[in-house]
Amino acid sequence: MDPTGQKYFTIIDYVIFALLLVASMAIGLYYAFTGGRQSTTQEFMYADRSMKCLPLSLSLMATFQSAVAIIGTPAEVYANGTQYWFIGCCYILGLLIPAHIFIPMFYRLHLTSVYQYLELRFCKAVRICGTVTFIFQMVITGFHLWGAVLATGLVCTLYTALGGLKAVVWTDVFQTVVMFTGQLAVIIVGVHQAGGLSDAWVKVRDGGRISGIDLNPDPTVRHTFWTLGVGGVFLMLSLYGVNQAQVQRYLSSRTEKEAVMSCYMVFPCLQVALMLSCLMGLVMYACYGNNSPLEQQYITSKDQMVLYFVMDMLQNFPGLPGLFVACLFSASLSTISSAFNSLATVTMVDLIKPHYSMTEARATLLSKMLALSYGIICVAMAYVVHLMNSSVLQAALSIFGMVGGPLLGLFCLGIFFPCANSIGAVTGLAAGLVMAFWVGIGGFLSRMPSSVQVLPLNSTNTVCCQVTCRSVPACIVIPAGLNGLYSLSYMWYSALNSSTVVLIGLIISFMTGPTKGDDVASGTVYPVMRTAQSLLHKLVKPSTCYTSPEHTVRWSYGFTVKCIVALGHFNVVKLLLADRWS
Repeated sequence: MDPTGQKYFTIIDYVIFALLLVASMAIGLYYAFTGGRQSTTQEFMYADRSMKCLPLSLSLMATFQSAVAIIGTPAEVYANGTQYWFIGCCYILGLLIPAHIFIPMFYRLHLTSVYQYLELRFCKAVRICGTVTFIFQMVITGFHLWGAVLATGLVCTLYTALGGLKAVVWTDVFQTVVMFTGQLAVIIVGVHQAGGLSDAWVKVRDGGRISGIDLNPDPTVRHTFWTLGVGGVFLMLSLYGVNQAQVQRYLSSRTEKEAVMSCYMVFPCLQVALMLSCLMGLVMYACYGNNSPLEQQYITSKDQMVLYFVMDMLQNFPGLPGLFVACLFSASLSTISSAFNSLATVTMVDLIKPHYSMTEARATLLSKMLALSYGIICVAMAYVVHLMNSSVLQAALSIFGMVGGPLLGLFCLGIFFPCANSIGAVTGLAAGLVMAFWVGIGGFLSRMPSSVQVLPLNSTNTVCCQVTCRSVPACIVIPAGLNGLYSLSYMWYSALNSSTVVLIGLIISFMTGPTKGDDVASGTVYPVMRTAQSLLHKLVKPSTCYTSPEHTVRWSYGFTVKCIVALGHFNVVKLLLADRWS
């Protein structure tokens, strides 16, 4: 390690980094001047609905695997161990539910903006509320690495505005390859520097960085199996179920089947990305142990550890530091290009087109100008966001939970509860946002240092007892009252806020008169009871040894009724009786 702590790029590193930006811009220019030349809003926003599932799945993954994950996840694993790895468990339900509920519904409704659903299900006011909330969410979470803002923002804004969704998707594919290559290079060289696989394993094991399953049900503990595996499901649903940036990719598929398949294919891609990020954190610990560059004051924040580690480990391999920084920029480009494109789409489709008539050429030009404008706004917002006194990973996921949670609740209210009405929807969304910012900002303020605090490993970094003696290894406090609410793990934000929307929305709907079944637009409500009944029939299929058709029907019916009565589902029994003997 260089005792001065100073690390520098070589000319080769600068060349590799520049090639990334040039290649990304070239893809945007290619789609700007080929094919339909982005001359229609259909091509600019939805790639003429001609995309295949493989590039879409990589683009879906790249949008989520931002620079925040590449920087934040290894730093998290280095500091607190592999407990965060269990977030991969939430990917299963977080992708299965969108694949079988959200995607088929949105695709069959022929939407151009996911918020059109809210108008179909409720009214135009609910649609506008959802659109404005989404715009706010995406603008404040564009990207968080201030040093990368100008070059990234400029290049990304230009190729997004010129090449439309086709350029965004195919640059995502290219950038995904760069991301994986850069991470693999760092891991391989780091393991070698640590003395090989066996030595690296011994170091991380003896250092207590290999975490078992923590089944602690306390919701204030920052990372447990429940906060990550269950609370994370709601976060995944807000990202992959109802987020315009992701839904827009589903709707650009050639067929509904390919849209569903692209969602399925995201699962292994996300698992690989998570594995690489966590392995990088373990390799960092194997190389540095507890003698981190942060304690040596070579860096000022743990979120700078990954960049320092890369420059430190790869300084004797010209070009590899440039490759990793290109990997980091690739993650930023893929995330913010998706944000720009989706923001332009919802603004055009939800806020402008319904009120102003214009030619297709004028609408396309305005969409490109909107993408360019949002790029400039996000560049300006980046400086504000980076001031949050938290890790970059926690800050990003907290904001997505705070704003994405109420949006998820709004869609769930409409999809799963036919009785919900427009007043309940607007009131529920407002209540969810109030809850989100109350808990989120309250937790943020409670983490601001006011005196010396010593916190236990994996704590939520919230209200804790004040101590004056550094010899105390940790303070263990059970928060009460509002402090308990502010101490809630950030991974539960999405679940809390979406549940608030649904609960308040249902209460207000019943108070103001629930929506009648005939007033619900066709195809906007998911048939929960019918689907449950169908699954139940499949689960109690008779054995193949029953050859008599009459005997088979009676056995299946009798067994089904006994099972359901035992569970107390008498209403479903009535449905089955009516269905069986009608």
